[in-house]
Amino acid sequence: MDSVMPLRTTTAATPTAATAAATVRPRFSFQLLANPRPRKPAFSLSVPTTIFTTHRARILPQFTPVRAQEDSSAVVSESTVPEGDALKIKEWEVERFQDEIAASQGIKIRRRPTTGPPLHYVGPFEFRMQNEGNTPINILEEIIWYKDKEVSQMKEKKPLLLLKKLLSGVPPTRDFLGALKKSYSRTGLPALIAEVKKASPSRGVLREDFNPVEIAKAYERGGAACLSVLTDQKYFQGSFENLEAIRNAGVECPLLCKEFVIEAWQIYYARVKGADAILLIAAVLPNLDIQYMIKICKLLGLSALVEVHDEMEMDRVLGIDGVELIGINNRDLGTFKVDISNTKKLLEGERGERIREKGIIVVGESGLFTPADIGYVQDAGVKAVLVGESLVKQEDPAKGISGLFGKDISC
Repeated sequence: MDSVMPLRTTTAATPTAATAAATVRPRFSFQLLANPRPRKPAFSLSVPTTIFTTHRARILPQFTPVRAQEDSSAVVSESTVPEGDALKIKEWEVERFQDEIAASQGIKIRRRPTTGPPLHYVGPFEFRMQNEGNTPINILEEIIWYKDKEVSQMKEKKPLLLLKKLLSGVPPTRDFLGALKKSYSRTGLPALIAEVKKASPSRGVLREDFNPVEIAKAYERGGAACLSVLTDQKYFQGSFENLEAIRNAGVECPLLCKEFVIEAWQIYYARVKGADAILLIAAVLPNLDIQYMIKICKLLGLSALVEVHDEMEMDRVLGIDGVELIGINNRDLGTFKVDISNTKKLLEGERGERIREKGIIVVGESGLFTPADIGYVQDAGVKAVLVGESLVKQEDPAKGISGLFGKDISC
């Protein structure tokens, strides 16, 4: 088995004195040679648990400690690397593998800022500026980077074992998907998922006198089939407390937890807080993550709304087993511009046929303000719409629903 040959250093010949020669920088040469496997590993270390559950069995590249010698050479050594550093090395390798998987599926949103290899890392030599990749490419990536830190802190306070115990005390979920189908059958119009949202990064505060429970009740009076509740605090001024308050206030509409999900832990947490459905964003989550999280949702009785933005994401999601609900977001993630023709584009031709064959319900999202907009996306093939801004800004959100559809849909 090939391994790294001792790293020898040489110095260029020089006629100067020995003291001057001591300042000459060494040149390193690298070769491979057959080298027997070390007789005994310095330590054993399991691969850290990651969201990529299907890949847990993958054998990550082995690394070998390197020891410097007095003659300025370096040799392969069995001397131990501190276990703390070894864990960081394994975690770094797993993160690189995650990046590879995501990139292979066209995912541009990175889970966290790029970092160079940790101390003592010996492997494929990657030379990278320390600050390269430390600037988010768009607002979604900025949110995800913050969410990664936030979720880590939340998990410390409420570990998964505790959440599983709390599940025994929460009320049963309501049928989110069934409510959409029932509304569409009753009205002949796309079922409404009305969004309880105080603010957004692109629009700022949408409603100063924001009372989430009163807004939710108004939506229900106006004929909404389901509600979407923003739970991100930093960027949307939402909270899980809002979700919990609406559920405990007697609102009967099923509730979608509108969160930026990056770990399965968040699904359990949303269920404990009263969610009946959860949002999964294809621009953030690789296929295996989505598939795994859908299974978790079904285990907990939740519906999963899988959101796509473009053709590549739609094709990926259509290839994932268990998808029943797809949301098409008409907002460009890079520019934040909205174009409702995106819905029609993604439902044309073969994609539309596959969606109908699979019996998937499609939800139109973003840029819907008028009855004409609702008619346009309905003609394109959607059976539900998710609307927030155009409703929450109305003095009476219930009347805003009638204005959006051009008729009273509460009857």
